[in-house]
Amino acid sequence: MSTLLAKWLKTMPVAFGFSLLATTGTMANPTVSGAQEDIISPDEALGILQNRPTLKTPLNRDTSKQFRDNSSGDGMSQVTSISELRDVSPTDWAYEALRSLVERYGCIVGYPDRTFRGNRATSRWEFAAGLNACLNTIERLLQENVAVLREDIEKLKRLAQEFEQELIALGARIGNLEERVAFLEDHQFSTTTKLNAEVLFTFSTAAGERAIDSRQRDAIENFGLSNENITRRIDDNATLAFRTRFNFDSSFYGKDRLRVRFQSGTIPRWDRATGTTMARLGHDASTDADVEFNDVYYRFPIGNFRGFVGTSALDIDNIFDVGNPFFASGGSGALSRFMRRNPLVFRGPEGIGAGGEYKFWDDLFTVRGLYLADNGNSPDLGEGLFNGSYSAGGQLSAYPSDNLSFSFTYVFSYFAEGDANLSSSNGSRVASDPFLDAPTLRDSYGLTGDWRINDTFHLHATGAYALARAQGFANPANGDDRRGLGADLWTWAGVLSAVDIFKEGAVLSVGGGQFVTAERIDALPGDLRVPDRDTPYIIEAQYKYPLNDNILLTPGFYVVINPEGDDDNNSIWVGVLRTTFKF
Repeated sequence: MSTLLAKWLKTMPVAFGFSLLATTGTMANPTVSGAQEDIISPDEALGILQNRPTLKTPLNRDTSKQFRDNSSGDGMSQVTSISELRDVSPTDWAYEALRSLVERYGCIVGYPDRTFRGNRATSRWEFAAGLNACLNTIERLLQENVAVLREDIEKLKRLAQEFEQELIALGARIGNLEERVAFLEDHQFSTTTKLNAEVLFTFSTAAGERAIDSRQRDAIENFGLSNENITRRIDDNATLAFRTRFNFDSSFYGKDRLRVRFQSGTIPRWDRATGTTMARLGHDASTDADVEFNDVYYRFPIGNFRGFVGTSALDIDNIFDVGNPFFASGGSGALSRFMRRNPLVFRGPEGIGAGGEYKFWDDLFTVRGLYLADNGNSPDLGEGLFNGSYSAGGQLSAYPSDNLSFSFTYVFSYFAEGDANLSSSNGSRVASDPFLDAPTLRDSYGLTGDWRINDTFHLHATGAYALARAQGFANPANGDDRRGLGADLWTWAGVLSAVDIFKEGAVLSVGGGQFVTAERIDALPGDLRVPDRDTPYIIEAQYKYPLNDNILLTPGFYVVINPEGDDDNNSIWVGVLRTTFKF
């Protein structure tokens, strides 16, 4: 009975604000300083204890295994003195009686912080449960013919009589809880899988003028095209849309995770209205409310190593450390797409493949590596794991203190013919496709740092350089050979966040940076492709305000300056109110 009661008390600490359990180890004989007649025979002692009130034996089930972190054990530690349970008030004779029994027979276990939880004195029900633990322990010792003092048996007898009504009432509650647990177990979805979901309601609007790129501008200047036919004012339309994600996270031995995600949404891509991908939201989802599989990948640990295998939407940022804790998330991070993470090192051909990380030197350093393909599930010509677009790279991260971290990242990416997007929709059209859809290699080098300055302020900064090299023909039919041409790409960003502003959990953030910009491009004679005329920038401000643990409001805005790298383009403003529901 002690073992079954222990399981119930261990899994239900909230019900009574404490946990007291009978020990299961073998106790040595208590020290006896008196005469031999102070020792009671086991048979006589058992006869006395068997007449005590007892709890109804609960069903033998243990539901604590689901998603348990095996490294932390069961979260309990041995307490050898009742006085170590700090919020137990020694108000009457019962405290002293139980204290002496606990110290002599070691029959109570408490929380690691040595409190009953709840910051209050022990209730009579709590005390009764602790008493029952000692009764069970001594009963077991007697069955093993371990000597027990007669005075201890008399104490137990008196205590059991004093707390008889509490023991009976506690037993009734256990029976009721067992019935409820049995019902939940019979109707639960899975013993290994958790469902967590996120729903976004986003109100957004854009203002300004549609952007045009340098190629369009050159066409206007060189061929006399009408500017009115290419650029027009944004209609200032406002939208209200949603995105929903259902994550099914399964764990098979406590530390691994298999994620399967369903996603649907109607949040628009603002590049359609503004003429530039620089205006995109960080959480857009233009699926016309159709449901699709979004993530399918498995993460597992082996000692200091952790591996990743994915068959859909396993991205670089799932494996590498992005930093940027207040902006990286799609549902509660940056409002703009660019400010979430560095596009030259944390975006590229990705989705299917594998990766891993290894921690060493007391977790001071972590090294990571990955290989991801864009169409790794396709057997078609020019696709598959190794013949299509892919990314391969490594990252070295250093964590010298709890409030400081640095990461150096290198990513080598290959973009197949017609698949070029070197800026990952976070730069100008020129920087995204400098060689007019020719196969392209991109070597990216990035540096990222996070600094928690104090309890209020947090600073994130990142920068990257990429060398792009054309590998083939932009137009094979016309012999447009661009092999040997190159381009230099740059980007950087920074975010300053202030935590607990006006409310605990609220975060005020201001950030900005330079979109991926082509500062040099090799071109063929007659090409209209030229480097960006000017540097495009972004500034974002937002305020995350938690209504409660499950609802987060994030009003804010961002402005795109010199969109498409052309100073003749007017700035584009995007205002957003995002509501995040998590459950």
